[in-house]
Amino acid sequence: MGVLDYLSIFCTVTSRRRRTKRRPLQTVEIKVKMDCDGCERRVKNAVRRMKGVKTVEVIRKQHRVIVSGYVDPARVLNRIKSTGKRAEMWPYIPYNLVSYPYVAQAYDKKAPSGFVKNVPQALIAPNATEERITHLFSDDNPNACSIM
Repeated sequence: MGVLDYLSIFCTVTSRRRRTKRRPLQTVEIKVKMDCDGCERRVKNAVRRMKGVKTVEVIRKQHRVIVSGYVDPARVLNRIKSTGKRAEMWPYIPYNLVSYPYVAQAYDKKAPSGFVKNVPQALIAPNATEERITHLFSDDNPNACSIM
């Protein structure tokens, strides 16, 4: 053990700071009732000042706010509600991702064009037999019936 190693034992500074786990980069979509430019500006400025926010996109026609960054979705929702606006998590999914878009409670007249409500009845059940049968005779399946 050298002299420098011996002296470095006395000179090391240990940090007792607790390391916090960094949140993953995520995108949060929120439905916010906005009517004018002032509403849009108020919501955008409130969210932009949050720690960890990278981008804020406001689509007033769809009443939609898209926030990307290292943020907690519940905190973003609470920050938007603190501006006095009525807000909720984005309840819609694109129309083309749903197998049964006209099932009860999925089709919503208030939804933006191209979107339906995200309800479990509109998605295909994992044990659905009709999907398996149609896949048997599909051209995409290399093990399909070759009798035809």
